[in-house]
Amino acid sequence: QVHLVESGGGLAQPGGSLRLSCAASGIIFSSYYMGWYRQTAGKPRELVAGVGSDGSTNYLGSVKGRFTISRDNAKNTVDLQMNSLQPEDTAVYYCSAQRLMVTFGQGTQVTVSS
Repeated sequence: QVHLVESGGGLAQPGGSLRLSCAASGIIFSSYYMGWYRQTAGKPRELVAGVGSDGSTNYLGSVKGRFTISRDNAKNTVDLQMNSLQPEDTAVYYCSAQRLMVTFGQGTQVTVSS
């Protein structure tokens, strides 16, 4: 049973940084595609960044060059470093683990505001 726990959300000023972390258990972590999604009220959840078991990465266009996803297969963790944050990055961010299906964590709120 996949269990994902996010941490690191909070309030940041525009131009600031936050780092999200996700600890996974109950899976063979190295074989999963790991990602970070975000969702705001009334909008569908969208994939912000993903990292494959081979380390290949994929980013939403609006966060390229600002966000960096990384995974540590020894620690079963996946992080999202978010720099140059903008108010439109405000959302609930969800860690995800995917093989045949996608499983999400409980989410962590990120608010970007002055």
